[in-house]
Parts: sequence; structure tokens; C-alpha cells
Amino acid sequence: MALVLGFSVSSNIAYIIALFSLLMISSCSCFNPKLLNASKLQSYTSSGWSLAGATWYGSPTGAGSEGAACGYQNAVDEPPFSSLVSAGGPSLFKSGKGCGACYQVKCTENAACSGNPVTVVITDSSEELANEAAHFDMSGTSFGAMAKSGQADQLRNAGILQIQYQRVKCNYPGVSVTFRVDAGCNPHYFAVAVEYEDGDGELSGVDLKQALDSDEWTSMRQSWGVVWRLDSGSALQPPFSIKLTGESGSTIVANNVIPADYQPGQTYRSIVNFKV
Repeated sequence: MALVLGFSVSSNIAYIIALFSLLMISSCSCFNPKLLNASKLQSYTSSGWSLAGATWYGSPTGAGSEGAACGYQNAVDEPPFSSLVSAGGPSLFKSGKGCGACYQVKCTENAACSGNPVTVVITDSSEELANEAAHFDMSGTSFGAMAKSGQADQLRNAGILQIQYQRVKCNYPGVSVTFRVDAGCNPHYFAVAVEYEDGDGELSGVDLKQALDSDEWTSMRQSWGVVWRLDSGSALQPPFSIKLTGESGSTIVANNVIPADYQPGQTYRSIVNFKV
């Protein structure tokens, strides 16, 4: 029988196996799975969806809050949003640039999850939890919409969920872009909240043209969320046409959408929207 280092082959194999087991035990003793966060270690699922954390706030069947950091006010409760909205962490909210963006979200890790995607709109700002790649703080309505039929309350009681999400085009069939004039407008200051953009949802630019006989476009500044403003040293001359530029660079023009006799606080609906 062959000998290796004074041991038989069978003894030597047994020794190696025992040593390997000891090393494995030592290695595992310092591994704490609780220190890992799947959404940080793996940003994407095998199907291409991204991973994020999800919570909910406000009324169990409500819209979370009235537009809050994006400035939608009570539009979040009404069609076409219909409370299917969410606050977004910094990577989704983008300091207000992410307001209006649409995402599909779904969950599978809880027994109450249906696994079916639900489309939500970013209408508010939230914080991301430690080590998260992204976070959705959803309305009670949209969080419950991820549940199996009759199990919305059970899902809302689950606490923090890991969900899957992907960016999608916004699509509001039969709805055109709406302009809600700020209540503080005056002859030298004009501000407007832009709502219900199809396609990108996010805007990269808003320009205003004064009076019917003018060909000059003036860039407006993003005041906050979906509110854009123009401060002028001279009196502004309505009616106003407004040009919108989406995140992808596509543009539309709402000609004379703000009438000459416009009233601060009023809402004016255009006849245009982006192509989906």
C-alpha cells in the first residue's frame, strides 16, 4: 500500500476532508446574510427588471399625499392618475426632474403578491433606505394594487417589500396636456404646473411665446416639481403659447393655450400631447 507523509492514502484523504470542512466552518462563521441587501448587490433581475424597496404611506386606499414635492395638488386623486402614484427616492425623484415619470412595479416575494405589473407615476419625494438602489414610497392604492384579489390589506401589512420595476412610457388615452396657472401670477410673473404628458412624462424644458404676433420663445425656469416660471422686467403679454420638450428631446407646442384674459389659479387644457 502506498504511503504519503507517513499516512495511508485512505487516511490522507480523510485528513484532507476534515481540514476542508474546518476551513469552511471558519469561513462561514464570519458571514452574516443580514448585512447584505439584494437591491444593492444586484440591481437587475434576470429578466431585465430593476430591484427596489417599496413602502406605502397615507390612507390605505388613498393617493399618499396631494402632489406634495411635485406640485400636482389634488390631481393625484383624480383621473388619469386615480391615486396610482408613488413618491420616489433621490434616484427616481431626481430633484424634481423625475416628476411625472411612469414606472411599472410588481412584487413576488410575499404570498399576497400577484406578480402582475402596476403602472405608477412619480408625484412626490421620499428617502431611500440604507443600501437601496432605489425606493418607491407608494400610495396605499398603488401598493395594494400589486396584491392578489382580496389580499390588498394583507400586502399592506407586510411592511417593507422588495419589488421589481421598469421605466415605461406614460399613456393617458384621451387626455391632453393640462396647464394649471399659479395663483400668484401677475403681469410680471407667470408660473404654471404642467400635467399629464404622454411619453417621457419628464420634461427637460418649457418655453413661452407671448401674444399672437410674436415669434420669440423665452425659456422658463423649473421652479419646483412640475411648476415652471418666467420672471419679467416688463409686463408679459398674453395670450401665451407654451412649448414642451420631453426628456428624450421630443417637442410639442400648445398654441395660445393660456388666453389673454386668463385667471390665476385656473386650469387650461390644451389639444396636444406627446406621441406614445
